[in-house]
Amino acid sequence: MNRQSSSRTASRQRFVELFTPKLVTILQEHYGLAQFRSDLLAGLTVAIVALPLSMAIAIASGASPAQGLYTAVIGGFLVSALGGSRFQIGGPAGAFIVLVATTVQLHGMQGLFLATIMSGVFLMLAGYLQLGSYIKFIPYPVTIGFTAGIAVIIFASQIKELLGLTLDGPEPGALLEKLPLIWHSLPTVDITTLCLSLLTIGIIVVLKQLRPQWPGMLIAIVATSILTALLKLPLSTIGTAFGGIPNSFPVPAMPEVSLGKLIDLLPVALSFALLGSIESLLSAVVADGMTGRRHRSNCELVAQGIANIASGFFGGICVTGTIARTATNVRVGAHGPVAGMMHAVFLLLFILLAAPVASYIPLASLAGVLAIVAWNMIEKHAIAMLLRASRGDAAVLLATLSLTIFRDLMEAIIVGFALGSVLFIHRMSRTTAISTHRPWVEEDQADDAEVRKPYDEALASNPEVVVFRITGVFFFGAAGSIGTVLDEIADGCKVLIVDFTEVPFIDSTAANTLEGLAAKSQRRGLQLVFTGVSSELVEQLASYGVHEPMVAFSRSIEQALQAIPQGDERLPEVTGLAAG
Repeated sequence: MNRQSSSRTASRQRFVELFTPKLVTILQEHYGLAQFRSDLLAGLTVAIVALPLSMAIAIASGASPAQGLYTAVIGGFLVSALGGSRFQIGGPAGAFIVLVATTVQLHGMQGLFLATIMSGVFLMLAGYLQLGSYIKFIPYPVTIGFTAGIAVIIFASQIKELLGLTLDGPEPGALLEKLPLIWHSLPTVDITTLCLSLLTIGIIVVLKQLRPQWPGMLIAIVATSILTALLKLPLSTIGTAFGGIPNSFPVPAMPEVSLGKLIDLLPVALSFALLGSIESLLSAVVADGMTGRRHRSNCELVAQGIANIASGFFGGICVTGTIARTATNVRVGAHGPVAGMMHAVFLLLFILLAAPVASYIPLASLAGVLAIVAWNMIEKHAIAMLLRASRGDAAVLLATLSLTIFRDLMEAIIVGFALGSVLFIHRMSRTTAISTHRPWVEEDQADDAEVRKPYDEALASNPEVVVFRITGVFFFGAAGSIGTVLDEIADGCKVLIVDFTEVPFIDSTAANTLEGLAAKSQRRGLQLVFTGVSSELVEQLASYGVHEPMVAFSRSIEQALQAIPQGDERLPEVTGLAAG
């Protein structure tokens, strides 16, 4: 009975620890004035970046610019205050533009609010059921493909505003229907609008090259707004199109609810929740890679859920973690979640004190900002790498990309995941045919003095050098757990040897995990060595960007030991994870 009681107590303690917000953790680490100063400056910088983006994304989604700011304020504050990541910045994201715009067209604004609240409930349930770890099972080519597909759709949605076109009818949402209408409307191009769009893009690009630390997007918006006002250019602005931005915050209200609406919006809410979880956890992983910290994925999902529920009540749109703003938060020296909370406070101050100024912002300038966002969303290097790496990865990437652009995002993710699984099974069948002697699960073996080496306890005496053995296929289903273990080991040593002798093959998701480990090792000055790697696997890793001098290759662990300076030759044995 005592044992059962102690087990339940330990389980409750672990549950509390898993869902303790990072804000609590930071405040327990002697958070002081110096750390607050860093977070304050980081929050101001991120707010400057988020201000034009929040309005532009909301307009492209079929909402008002004020709704974008409400979402950034609510999402930014709650995601940072309750989330499982130190650096996550929440708010409206470009990845949601297509889904939100479609929802507004089909179900109206009240339907959007209700779907956002429903998605928040699903995200909270996913977090409390600890499903966050399973999101990592999505293959790398699928995430790259649907992100690039969303970027194409975002850019296509801005062509009308970029060129100042006058369409013959309402702009369709489907790309195959949109492009012919835009083509036939090209004679109506407004030169003034086009020049202002190009000027916005040009300012952002030039400042990115010459002064990357400056807020290029905000500078471009301010410059083109002043130019439009001084020259009295006949262009559509936030003031003419939306009547400006209210200088007050809305009162929370429950959207219209009925059983029929809940049933109709169920697929939409599930899509919001799935995309939000993927986008948020990807953003948190990016922040982990830049800082060497580790987020709590399930706590992050709960925070995202609460933020979406609150956003729906306050008339906002979908909230998710935003990769660009989160990366900016890290680069400008944020210490913890207070930076994200202060970013929300600064945006709130803008609404309360400076909202009338936003009326002068041209829609063409915001379209230019979104064009840059769409371009940056396309991971050109990753796409080129996957296309060169293997025909299977290229097929998964292109299928996901095509379905995202021409069909549906959910369909693209499902088909991409299915193709990735089929590709894995195909590779396994080939590997099994070559190495039929290697079982899926290692069997118990009797001790044999002739084949077993005596145990040397001195091998575990040097914590600065670690060897880690991976056994089995290293694929997308195992990449998340093995990547976490490798990160933890790398935190406490100076030399990390990863042995691949028992690994038949790796896929692109695993290769991406190893690339992240290699990049993090370089930043920390950690020596990373891969042993037991065949020539084919070396070529495969190189095609994914993992090569010397990022990582050293040795034929065996013994050979790797000889290359380590004297005094570090003793390695602690670490039991490797079975990948497959």
